[in-house]
Amino acid sequence: MDALTATPAPALRRPAADGSDLRDGRRWPRAGRLLAVRSAVAVPVTAAVSLAMFAVASLSPFDPLVAYLGANYQSATPSQREAMRAAYETEQPWWQAWWDWVSGVGRGDLGWASTQSQPVTAVLAERMPFTLGLSGAALLIAAVIAIVLGCVAGMRRGGVVDRTCNTVAVTFAAVPPFVVSLVLVAVVAVGLGWFPTSGASAPGRGYTVSGVFEHAVLPLAALTVSQLPWLLLAMRTAVVEAAASDAVRGARARGIHGWALLCGHIAPVSVLPTLALLGTRLPELIAGAAIVETVFGWPGMAAVLVESAAALDFPLLAALTVGAALAVLAGSALSDAAAVAIDPRIELRA
Repeated sequence: MDALTATPAPALRRPAADGSDLRDGRRWPRAGRLLAVRSAVAVPVTAAVSLAMFAVASLSPFDPLVAYLGANYQSATPSQREAMRAAYETEQPWWQAWWDWVSGVGRGDLGWASTQSQPVTAVLAERMPFTLGLSGAALLIAAVIAIVLGCVAGMRRGGVVDRTCNTVAVTFAAVPPFVVSLVLVAVVAVGLGWFPTSGASAPGRGYTVSGVFEHAVLPLAALTVSQLPWLLLAMRTAVVEAAASDAVRGARARGIHGWALLCGHIAPVSVLPTLALLGTRLPELIAGAAIVETVFGWPGMAAVLVESAAALDFPLLAALTVGAALAVLAGSALSDAAAVAIDPRIELRA
């Protein structure tokens, strides 16, 4: 726990294990090298993830023709079904489908999304901004709230703010995102009528900035609430531990108190566990975003993800799966790089 409890003040820093002096100028090059290594590792990892996705999807009991033909499936003749299977290549071995997809990606072609009747790139360009905007804003808001409230609660351990934060965080940590979403719809949207219930625009109207923001309030609140508890508890615990460390006691003995103590000695060290947690919470953020988008009818990637999985739409499903894997890897790498940049004594090599 030395990396968490030691103060980042220059007078209290220890040299690295190799005896080198870790001045501020060394922070960003080390963080850059870490990102370069993680980027190199991400290539075989994402390839393995895509290969596993094709293998697992091929075991699905769903018949993709049901999704392609819809209500016409029952009335289609055996010859028509065979022609559809040949046209959509549903009988193609999964490893051949994977290789065709990888070859297309190498040429810059992500393939054709048969469930959406348009190229995968068009689907991503149309829907991905909604998912990224909602998820990114929720994670950022949750992190800011967690850091601020965690510092206040940790510095006043046992006080009213601390007890309230603990109670609220533990309570909402046990509540699934879809429950929070349904409560917001029932109380705020339907009961009070303050915000729209679903979508990102009024029926029959195109997207506008004001309309998107108005429709995003409730899904953003639901996703933020689902991410806040663990970040808040982690920050509060880190502040309590840092405040009780020998380094902070020494700072208090030198006459440093209040905001100077918090901002200069406690917060920079305490934020490290929260940064690490941000990277590990991305899978839950992605899953929570899919649930929240479904409840609120948000025009993101949730709906097309379900459709592509049910219809074995390999190109679209592969793009979404690999994209999610890259997001998790990128989040973990960025959080570790930020930790290295904040505290240069941390040694992360991979």
